[in-house]
Amino acid sequence: MKVPTAANRELQNTVSGHVAPGFEAVRAAFAGSLQRGEEIGASLAVCIGNEMVVDLWGGERDRLTHQPWQQDTLALVFSTSKGLAALALALAHSRGWLDYEQPVARYWPEFAGNGKESITVRQLLAHQAGLSSLDESLTPQLIGDLDALAAVLARQRPLWTPGERRGYHPVTLGFYQNELLRRVDPQHRTIGEVLQQEIAGPLGADAYIGLPDDIPDDRVARLERRASLTEQLRSFNIYPGKFVLAMMRPGHVTRLAFTNPRIRTLEEFNTRPWLKIQMPSANAVVNARGIARIYGEFASGGQRLGLKRETLALLEAAASPLSSAAALDAVLYIDSAYSLGFWKPCTAFQSGADCRIYGTPGAGGSVGFADPSLAMGFAYVPNRLGLHMIEDPRANALRAVVYDCAKALHRPLE
Repeated sequence: MKVPTAANRELQNTVSGHVAPGFEAVRAAFAGSLQRGEEIGASLAVCIGNEMVVDLWGGERDRLTHQPWQQDTLALVFSTSKGLAALALALAHSRGWLDYEQPVARYWPEFAGNGKESITVRQLLAHQAGLSSLDESLTPQLIGDLDALAAVLARQRPLWTPGERRGYHPVTLGFYQNELLRRVDPQHRTIGEVLQQEIAGPLGADAYIGLPDDIPDDRVARLERRASLTEQLRSFNIYPGKFVLAMMRPGHVTRLAFTNPRIRTLEEFNTRPWLKIQMPSANAVVNARGIARIYGEFASGGQRLGLKRETLALLEAAASPLSSAAALDAVLYIDSAYSLGFWKPCTAFQSGADCRIYGTPGAGGSVGFADPSLAMGFAYVPNRLGLHMIEDPRANALRAVVYDCAKALHRPLE
């Protein structure tokens, strides 16, 4: 392994970008994370209304070649992707193409097979449909053939009675969302296309689900899971014991949800064959600036996108209760709360001070969310993959400083 020179260490610790007056402490906290070696490279952004009050990046895009993280560097964000997919469906609701309370089969008749005829759009997006895994193996070829994939999705039988339990759909949710949007969009576009043409493009945000061929490799950060022995030993306490045991049991609902498609490491997803196909639950390639700008638009009223207040109110509402007394997430074995494709504030996802917050975290540490009480979009995107699936300590620390700065400026909490 190449030993970093003094110049390379200085490069790794350099922070670029800007912060608005009053947010200087955020820059210091971000720089401190780099200096302590908690990051390889990362970007951090906060958008309040139309103002980007924090737009920072630093460290290395690729630790092996010591290439610096640039202003336009992008990175794979795993399940933070789910929030972008959910925003595309929210736009469809705002345009009148989709009703969250209607059965999915109203828009996609083939979906009704094998006991799915009564599953509503709301239940599907709340991880209550029992469709957390697929019986058929997912390959890049199948995922890239949307019609063939739709037939596989329609044949799937729920693993529990829909609406009676919630259980995280780590990969499959995005495929169901994508086909649903293709059915309701008058132009039959995918989530990646709607995201580009209707949301990211108009807002000038870098956010892709299905990485275009014209984005060069040297704009995409190299992901790396680099953990010390101490961190690895501590990781056994990160996940609930029942989750760990479930992952070891062939055929268990948890193991099925996380082992299809079959890959050896998370880093394997960060290759062109996987990045160019559309996996709306898991393979968005973005930077923090793009995520924060998009969430900031939704959090501040969505006028530039023509969003209806009715839609935004639904996104801000609390998660709907289950039809049974089921407590823990059937896949993750934690307290969870999902609504319309997003995480909502709960024990496992404490992304801010207000109950109206909605967003999604990603494996490895990334996160993006909207806080309507501050008209704020927040995003953090690293390329050092942490061991946390939710609530990464690095993101939490930066988020806390952001809120301290916002409160000190007496920004209204409506």
